[in-house]
Amino acid sequence: MSRGHTPFGYRIENGVAVICEDQAEQIRKIYTGYLGGLSLRNAAKEAGIKMVHASVRRLLQNPHLLGDDFYPAIIDRETFDAFEKERKRREKALGRDNMQKKTVEPVPAPTSFRMAQAAQIFSDPYQQAEYIYSLIESEV
Repeated sequence: MSRGHTPFGYRIENGVAVICEDQAEQIRKIYTGYLGGLSLRNAAKEAGIKMVHASVRRLLQNPHLLGDDFYPAIIDRETFDAFEKERKRREKALGRDNMQKKTVEPVPAPTSFRMAQAAQIFSDPYQQAEYIYSLIESEV
């Protein structure tokens, strides 16, 4: 049974996910460092992992770290929730909490137009299309 990419902190032995203790300890150190005031990148650096900010965030937001039917738990729910709470607090403090994607109202496309009468026919379909489009005089 293939489960795709094995998350950092785990390895597969005989078809079963087991904790890779050295990586799991690095993950715990990242959580501790971040909750202690370090940036995501610096917390990872202190734990001995060279990653960019977004990669560290994705690593720490991985729900498999809490344990599930396949993966054993590396961290507890309290630590996971404390990380999310602190991340959101920092996001708001930096003014980045309003960066949600805003829905944009679609602009209706014109549904009618006027065009001159076609007088030429080209064997190349691209040339024919270009010619036909050039005959459009205005949108109604």
